[in-house]
Amino acid sequence: MTQRRLLLRDMVRIRCVEEELADVYRDEQEMRTPVHFSIGQEATAVGVCAALRRVDVVYGGHRCHAQYLAKGGDLTAMVAELYGKQSGSAAGRGGSVHLTDRAAGFGASSAILGEMISVAVGAAWSFALRGESRVAATFFGDGASEEGVFHESLNFAALHRLPVVFVCENNQYSLSSPLPARQPPGTSISGRARAYGIPARRVDGNDVFAVSEAAQDAVRRCRRGDGPAFLELDTYRWREHVGPHWDYDVSGRPKSDVDSWVARCPIRRAAETLSASDPGITDELAAWTREFRAEVHEAVAAAKASPFPAVADLLAGTYES
Repeated sequence: MTQRRLLLRDMVRIRCVEEELADVYRDEQEMRTPVHFSIGQEATAVGVCAALRRVDVVYGGHRCHAQYLAKGGDLTAMVAELYGKQSGSAAGRGGSVHLTDRAAGFGASSAILGEMISVAVGAAWSFALRGESRVAATFFGDGASEEGVFHESLNFAALHRLPVVFVCENNQYSLSSPLPARQPPGTSISGRARAYGIPARRVDGNDVFAVSEAAQDAVRRCRRGDGPAFLELDTYRWREHVGPHWDYDVSGRPKSDVDSWVARCPIRRAAETLSASDPGITDELAAWTREFRAEVHEAVAAAKASPFPAVADLLAGTYES
């Protein structure tokens, strides 16, 4: 399978997984963890993770399902985690926003805004100190770029020329607050990165091929020992900030805006690009959709059949005085 087909296939898988989980979450009310879906943003995670090796490490924020799956995280463990089951990726203790899969190179995710930016920098520092040819990548939203840890981390990474790729998924909103209401006119997130001497590229985050190309350049820079790189990827979440529903007009996002971004669907755009030279792609899309919807149904069934963590083990892994 060609690399471009793989990129499209991975986006379709993530879309199918999240749409199915959104329906189950809404209809059955058995998953009680808060969920932040990436429906509409699949190209950012897929494009960046495709440029990474398995030994490289990814750190995400609260909207982390797509990154986890794109890096090769275990779907069955992810779904079990959403159900709070012992077989979950964090043994049922973390929920949707605290996924981890060390074997796949997905270090961790966290609901604390901007927290994983500094953790990724720490990982990159350890790679540099050990002389390892490994890269850390950290995903965060436009809102996290307003946190102090963002600036501290960029400054430290630039100073020590660390192999870390900063990936800002600029989906235009921090919860329900649009970017122009939070940041001064004439400024940009990538411009803030350049202020620290870090090369930054602003890319159409709904074009998976453009994202992949930019990510490959960023990762090559890190592996050469030239220091960090920054990607600002313009994209948009289709669903509500947290939860499975659409939120037309409720959150301050007008339906016309959502519709305009749905029309720029990253999956449809990639498929249309490929169809010119790959006329069989339409049939493949249908086959992949059936395959991945069946896959997530199996994962849901496995999660429901798994036990909850034992009460006696609730403090396992915690610090005790």
